[in-house]
Amino acid sequence: MKIQFWSIGKSNESHVEEGIQLFTRRISNYYPVQWQIIPTPKNSGVMSEADLKQKEGEVIIGLLKKEDYLVVLDERGKQLSSEGLATFIQQRANESEKSIVFLIGGAFGVSATILERANFKWSLSQLVFPHQIVRMLLAEQIYRACSINRNEKYHHQ
Repeated sequence: MKIQFWSIGKSNESHVEEGIQLFTRRISNYYPVQWQIIPTPKNSGVMSEADLKQKEGEVIIGLLKKEDYLVVLDERGKQLSSEGLATFIQQRANESEKSIVFLIGGAFGVSATILERANFKWSLSQLVFPHQIVRMLLAEQIYRACSINRNEKYHHQ
């Protein structure tokens, strides 16, 4: 199973890049892992929120493969404990999913089309975080879940 992290927005800022790389390397000990930063559409500053989400959604749909298991990070999604996330990932592996795509949407979230396509909607927290921090937090939590599944000590350090 391959783990993919997709995020709409700018490249990683230097203050979070080191952490993202650290946890990405650690995840790669369990699963192949890949990041894809999807640039915001041109002229996004003059687009309405709805138009921007639609345009971003079209790009995402174009990148997704039919067999990709899409997890959309969404404030209205289901919250999971670290152990719950570990179980979730293990279940996907047990079901022989080829690829899990964790999607961090744009500034206004994702389009209805993407939410309908999602296999799972996940809320990291009721708090709002900057996208850059969400990337690192997401990578850390996926690494934590992998370490829980292998009964390794990281979770309780």
